[in-house]
Amino acid sequence: MSQRTESKPALELKGRMMTLTVLRLLNPSVEILAEAVDRKVEEAPDFFRHLPVILDVEAVADTDLHLDLAGLVGLLRAREFVPVGIRGGDGPWLQAAEAAGLGVFGGGGEPPAPARKAEAEAPDRSPSLVITQPVRSGQQLYARGGDLIILSSVSPGAELLADGHIHVYGTLNGRALAGVRGDAGARIFCQGFRAELVSVAGTYSVNEQFDPSLLGRPVQVSLAGESLDIRRL
Repeated sequence: MSQRTESKPALELKGRMMTLTVLRLLNPSVEILAEAVDRKVEEAPDFFRHLPVILDVEAVADTDLHLDLAGLVGLLRAREFVPVGIRGGDGPWLQAAEAAGLGVFGGGGEPPAPARKAEAEAPDRSPSLVITQPVRSGQQLYARGGDLIILSSVSPGAELLADGHIHVYGTLNGRALAGVRGDAGARIFCQGFRAELVSVAGTYSVNEQFDPSLLGRPVQVSLAGESLDIRRL
């Protein structure tokens, strides 16, 4: 009788919150959209390279842009975006998304994203998440319902997310997104400002837009109307 050997599984499927940027389409012209995308890429080419995006088509759902959805997806891929799905739209949009190889996202289940501006009130706070070790490149930390406190430095390529404030008691490289579920009063504090991107309640700014005099300095980031206020501590 032969012994049966157990083999390791070939794959594993796990639920996990991932950060996706929502790209809202506000004009039905592919040419105008292409020009707008190119302007964004010129502002921050490294940030948008290989960036997964959800296309929010709600504002153009009543137009025939769905007929050009595959072309728009190809345009974005040529610029090194990674379109993964659409949000909004009815039957023709769903068919166009399927033909273009995109998923379909509902209106309320998507994860927080830098490009999405939430209008919800500040959520109830949970205990802070405190991290004592350096945050390495590729790591993503999320303080759900509370503040995120980093007692060391954050490497380039790392990502910090918090429903509340973010405190970094070292150098902040990488990305920091505070108030990701709509808390417009959230802030980002750090002792050394060298971030790739900062965001408060969905309003974001990238390093190419930062005042050079602030780099390496202690700063705080807050939301002021429709833009971010980044200033020395």
